[in-house]
This record gives sequence, C-alpha cells and structure tokens, in this order.
Amino acid sequence: MDAQTVWLAIVAIGIGTFALRACFIELGGRFTLPAPVTQALRFLPAAVLSAIIVPAVLRGEAGSLYFGIDNPRLIASVVATLIAWKTKSVLATLAVGMGTLWILQAAL
Repeated sequence: MDAQTVWLAIVAIGIGTFALRACFIELGGRFTLPAPVTQALRFLPAAVLSAIIVPAVLRGEAGSLYFGIDNPRLIASVVATLIAWKTKSVLATLAVGMGTLWILQAAL
C-alpha cells in the first residue's frame, strides 16, 4: 500500500468520525427520543463496558474462555469489583485491582 492511499484512508476516516459525532451534537437538541428508547440507552454504558472487559478477563490459552481459580485476571477483577462497590472510588478500584493483578501474576 503506497503512502498516498494510507493518507487518503486516514483523512477519510477522520472526516467520517467527525461527521458522525457532529451529527449527534447538532441533532441532539432538535428532537426527543421516545421514553422506551431513552430508558434502554441508560443501560448502554454497562453493556459496552461488559462486552469489552469480560472477554479480556476470561481470556485463556488459544483464545478460549478460562474460568479457573488460578486465572489472575478473574480474581483481580472480582477484587476490583468488590472495592468499587464498597468505596465508590475509581482511584481505589484501579489501585487495588492492578495491585492484586500484579501480585497474582508474580505469584502464579
């Protein structure tokens, strides 16, 4: 692939991204969504976060899911979830979760 094609792709992707985000900002105040759609959109961040985090936590060898007790990412994520639930602190959750992961990776 030559440099001109790469730059053209970068510019096209940038324009597409800008247009997509700008249309939501521009159209956001001009009409209201129906109540069921608004209620469903409240769950979108949790659904997206789950879709990103769960495969990373449960990833095993060769792309398979691994639920074993010796999976350090699984244990660290459970500890981080408990800390988040108890403290409601993002910083504490990150610190304890990452600390737990590093310790478990060194130990296992």
